[in-house]
Amino acid sequence: MRNDVRELRLAAGLSQRALGEALSVSRQTVNSIETGRYDPSLSLAIAIARHFRSGVEEIFHVDD
Repeated sequence: MRNDVRELRLAAGLSQRALGEALSVSRQTVNSIETGRYDPSLSLAIAIARHFRSGVEEIFHVDD
């Protein structure tokens, strides 16, 4: 699954650590999501979408 987390985080001027703290996850988790090594749980995907005031489907894209 592809995602736009890195682009959104950078546009917001946030470090991985700051985003992780806002979402109550580690910096490593944010890094793993951004690099595609980890697909977040539904609750974390929703938290990410809410943080960026967006829809889950606008941030996360299923590879066809």
